[in-house]
Amino acid sequence: MDEALKHELGRQGVIATTMQELYNWGRKSSLWPLNFGLACCAIEMIATTMARYDLARFGAEVFRPSPRQADLMIVAGTITKKMAPQIVRLYNQMPEPKYVISMGACAISGGPFKQGYNVLKGIDRYIPIDIYIPGCPPRPEALLEGFMELQKKIEVQPLTGDNRPRHLNAAEPSEFPIPKFGEHDLEPSKNPDVWHPPLVNISLAGNDDSGIA
Repeated sequence: MDEALKHELGRQGVIATTMQELYNWGRKSSLWPLNFGLACCAIEMIATTMARYDLARFGAEVFRPSPRQADLMIVAGTITKKMAPQIVRLYNQMPEPKYVISMGACAISGGPFKQGYNVLKGIDRYIPIDIYIPGCPPRPEALLEGFMELQKKIEVQPLTGDNRPRHLNAAEPSEFPIPKFGEHDLEPSKNPDVWHPPLVNISLAGNDDSGIA
């Protein structure tokens, strides 16, 4: 429909939309986060729900105590290898469509504790991430920005075709393997379905070893 006509109808009290727009509007406006926090980033997440920032303005009215009532996991804090299996288990228990925000440097890459033997170097090794929010810790404004970016992502998702979201593709898994403690580390060390490490090619030209392709 022509946007000018759509705008004019809206002024007359007539809302013209499509099933896709209505479906995505309902999903993006009623995200229910899981009541779940790990470390200091969780304090910033809690502050985002308080009166000053009021995350409820964006539809995240109530943090749900059960993963079966939530569709958004905010991984906020340091992920130890002891906690990683529990995060994947909680994710598997969430109904589709579900989303994940990786909040803070620790959840993204291990942060300042990356060299620790007990710290996982990013939860995206095991579950798919929709939004990354860098910082140590990121402020509530950053979480609000990440939340709005997730809403924008949901708003434009097609319901059909090759670009449809994962939860509408029967070939895509809804649950992922839960890592277990092996002899030396978590097994598997990563989920190959979601973790694709970046490839860096270093070309050496003569005596100059600074070339990175």
